[in-house]
Amino acid sequence: MRKVAIIGSGNMGVALAKGMVASGKHQAKDITLTRRNTRALENLSREGFQVSSDNAKAVAEAEIVVLSILPQQLNGVLDAIAANIDPKKHLLISIVTGVTVADIQQRLGKEVQVVRAMPNTAIAIRESMTCIAGSKASEENQELVRDIFAAVGETVEIEEELMTSATALCACGIAFFLRSIRAATQGGTEIGFHAADALRMAAQTAKGAASLLLHFQSHPENEIDKVTSPKGCTIAGLNEMEHHGFSSALIKGIKTSSTKAEQLYQKDN
Repeated sequence: MRKVAIIGSGNMGVALAKGMVASGKHQAKDITLTRRNTRALENLSREGFQVSSDNAKAVAEAEIVVLSILPQQLNGVLDAIAANIDPKKHLLISIVTGVTVADIQQRLGKEVQVVRAMPNTAIAIRESMTCIAGSKASEENQELVRDIFAAVGETVEIEEELMTSATALCACGIAFFLRSIRAATQGGTEIGFHAADALRMAAQTAKGAASLLLHFQSHPENEIDKVTSPKGCTIAGLNEMEHHGFSSALIKGIKTSSTKAEQLYQKDN
């Protein structure tokens, strides 16, 4: 069993670790979780995970290194672990926003294999949509990364130049859809429902809408046509939303997030 070090074990790193164990292909004792304040990981230690505040030591003892940190933390972390990285031994998996494979290799000064992955916070319930780019890694290592993230949701392979776009659509997208559900909840409250009931109704309706598309592999407009009738209340509501820029606002938000994602990492820091 290959040893794993997850550098930066916040919500995403911990969820990934738990998903790996739940898949049955990894054991908690083979996964080291690092964080500056290890007190936040005490419960994980009791579950059998290794816990450490020493990134360099964790990397030295691992074969798979997952970088689960903020872009502004990356250079410091790479500088601290560079001496312990062995290109013949290590596979790096980066879930750091806006950082290319070349950025990581250049900072380390080593031609280590790196696969980029962009999950979202639904990883916590094993429902992530994870985009993976790994053309610079061996097929064996690419397959390994696919297996790791398949344990926590769905995966799709994309070209690396689309990773910042994937960040906006899938990672930031969680917040966009949640905001839509919140708005629907507020609308439900305004027309008479208690807030808790409106939230449950809106969330389940959103879940049902997404499930229809995934189950039937259909286009949203096909499903919309099934619920709109001439002079009906659905088309009236849809048109009112479009008059106020509903679709345009969502599209602009995704484009803005994609642009921002490209600017988060500063190579020279």
